[in-house]
Amino acid sequence: MVSRRSHQKSRTGCAQCKKRRIKCDEVRPACTNCIKHSITCDFQTGNSETSSPLHPPKLIKHASGSDSPGSARPAKKPRPFVANSLQPGELHLGDLELLHQFVTETCYTTSNRPDSHELWRVTVPREGFHHDFLMRGILAVAALHLSHLRPDRALEYQHIANHHSDRALGGFQAAITDMNEVNCHAFFALSSLIVVYNFASPRTPGSLSFTYEGQDSTNWLAMIRGVNSILMPSWPWVENGPLRGLLQPGVFDTTETRLPKPADHQLRQLAELCESAAGGDEAVGAYTAAVKALRKCFAKIFTRSSVECEIGTAFTWPVEVPDKFIQLQQARAPEALIILAHYCVVLHHLDNYWWMKGWAAHLMDNIYSELTGTWREWIEWPSTVIARNESPVRHGPTNPNSIFYG
Repeated sequence: MVSRRSHQKSRTGCAQCKKRRIKCDEVRPACTNCIKHSITCDFQTGNSETSSPLHPPKLIKHASGSDSPGSARPAKKPRPFVANSLQPGELHLGDLELLHQFVTETCYTTSNRPDSHELWRVTVPREGFHHDFLMRGILAVAALHLSHLRPDRALEYQHIANHHSDRALGGFQAAITDMNEVNCHAFFALSSLIVVYNFASPRTPGSLSFTYEGQDSTNWLAMIRGVNSILMPSWPWVENGPLRGLLQPGVFDTTETRLPKPADHQLRQLAELCESAAGGDEAVGAYTAAVKALRKCFAKIFTRSSVECEIGTAFTWPVEVPDKFIQLQQARAPEALIILAHYCVVLHHLDNYWWMKGWAAHLMDNIYSELTGTWREWIEWPSTVIARNESPVRHGPTNPNSIFYG
């Protein structure tokens, strides 16, 4: 007769495990068994027989590769976090906290257009109540925003954000094959939140990509292009739907190419570099098209009106460059990296958004590391613009010695 394997009884486990007569591992804020079965653990609500400091079971490392200062210390005030969806008769305060954060603060950080703020505050969450994947995306972005606002709890909120992001992307992928006139608005809203989420996620030194749970993920240029291509079939529905106010008509139609002299000079030199680039006619064509699109993007940022969305304008360039350019950039071709470095000047214009903060400087540092010898001379101008904290805004230079305006 085979004897049963002995184990130490848990007298301080959660009530759910005791009720099911299984061993509780007592992990906080929710034990593994409760997470696995998507039920509320009473550790989360403070109804367990004992209490212990909050220890998320899975944490993201910071860009330095180590936990944030003080992360080894227990949180002073454990707060409830519920990972599973709302169940009848239950209030999941963790998710409600995230939704409150989104509608009171985060919704105002997705655009500079006041008319779109109400759509993000009211209409997008309303769509989320009908589409779980969108609500998960809302909660994920709100959690990352809280990790930015509350650095002492950054790892906790990053862990929560990852959970909701996984669910959002899983639902997105499962439903994308059945995109229709009803659910396309939720897909459109989530596509914007995916961009915000990826840029807001922790960055890895030495990488030009996003980081997800410590691993490099997709190339961000390809991500923006992919999101746009997925939504293209539904564009007529979105244009006539409840979120049509988030669109920026004509953002790709500008014919304005005039620039301040220093910027114009730099892009002309960049075009000359592309004409003699290695890789054959296809590569030269890709570089030339990328510089032409960059000139349009610069001009649009420089001349845009106050009611035009600077974020939508800035992200036109990744959508307009040829597929071949994306391949060359992923292969770390020097010419592609130099063009990308000049695009960082546009990204730096978005540095006042919490989810874009530091991205331009991060990319510039890594591009500099990738380039060698005289190639580095080609990125001196964008490096200086970013280092001086200058921006191609239409109201003029940030200082009288601006090298952007001359």
